[in-house]
This record gives sequence, structure tokens and C-alpha cells, in this order.
Amino acid sequence: MIVKVCGITNAEDAAAAVADGANAVGFNFYARSPRYIAPERAAEILTASGVRRVGVFVNESRARVEEIARIAGLDVAQLHGEETMDDYPATLTVWKAARVTAGFNFAALADSSAEAFLLDGPANGISFDWQSVVGHALACQPAAMPGAYFRIILAGGLDASNVAEAISIAHPWGVDACSRIETSPGKKDHKKMQEFVRAAREALESLELAGKAQQS
Repeated sequence: MIVKVCGITNAEDAAAAVADGANAVGFNFYARSPRYIAPERAAEILTASGVRRVGVFVNESRARVEEIARIAGLDVAQLHGEETMDDYPATLTVWKAARVTAGFNFAALADSSAEAFLLDGPANGISFDWQSVVGHALACQPAAMPGAYFRIILAGGLDASNVAEAISIAHPWGVDACSRIETSPGKKDHKKMQEFVRAAREALESLELAGKAQQS
């Protein structure tokens, strides 16, 4: 299961996120984003062993993604543009992001070799209809398995007030929060972040235990 805090721009926020129990942190390398961070600066922000370092990219070239990954020490490329599998970096795991709007075609996800699909709201900080994911996601289900089941990470408008409900409805592999746990773009509110991570971990762990109970 993944609990990710995105938009990390400083060591203090990264350390707090990891201490709270997040197991993935995101660095935004899209130059137009208010949360943009230079690869060299991201490299200076250390994280604990086992915490995934995720780079956020928008229509960046494969070569540039791989270059930034080497500089910043990334584990995952989170791709938000029009990338196809031919554009995926060869040197790290890919999470393909998509905005869920009316009529979103989940079947299109089957054409990707990504480890997971990050489903975002129609605009930054806005959630989507989590019920639309039902039937397409299964917690901890490998994306490569036959059938219409994918590793899905929920994003968009999540915080401690709604993450448990989102997990109970959509049964995702993970969740991602950013703007709703900030005091300003790129600066985390540590209390909101801690509450989000705690609520997310509790809900995901309960979902995982329920799944194991059904299999036994």
C-alpha cells in the first residue's frame, strides 16, 4: 500500500512526512508548477530507506526524465502528460497519471505497462466520483494480472476528512495528498499532514486485513 505526500520542496516537510508514516514522497519537476523543485535541490532532501522517491513530470522527454532521476535519486516517474509506453523511462518504475472527468475510459489503462495509475480529480485539489473506480481497482492487485484490475492510487482533494471514505469506496492500492495539507504551495501544514497520513494508513490497513480475511 502507498501513502504519498506530494509537492515536497524542503527537508523539514520530507522528514515530517516520513516520520508520520508516509512511504512515498513526491517532487514536482514541472517548471510551471508553484511546487517546482530543481533536481539538484531534491537530491539534497534525504529520505529513509524504503520510502519511494517519486518525480512528477509533464510531457518531459524520456532522456530528461532519466537524467533527472539520476540526479535526484528517484525510484518512480509519475507521468502526467500525453506519454505512451514508448516514452516510459527504462531505468525506473512508472506511475501513469490521469484526470478523471465525466466519461473517463478505464479500459484505456489496460494498454499501459505502468506499475500503477494515479487517478486525479478534474482540477488541482478537486476530488472526483470515487464510486466510478469500483470494479476497476483492487487493493494490492498487481497491474499485470489478467482481468480489469489495476493498482490505483487516488489523488485529488484528499485530506484527513475524506481519505477513509475514499478508500472504503474505491479500494485503491494507495492515496496521494498535496494541496489540502499545505499552508501555501510547497509548504506543508504538519498537523494536517500527520492527520492525513494516520487516517490513510488506518483505512488502508483495515482494507488489507479485510481482503486477507476473505481469502482465508
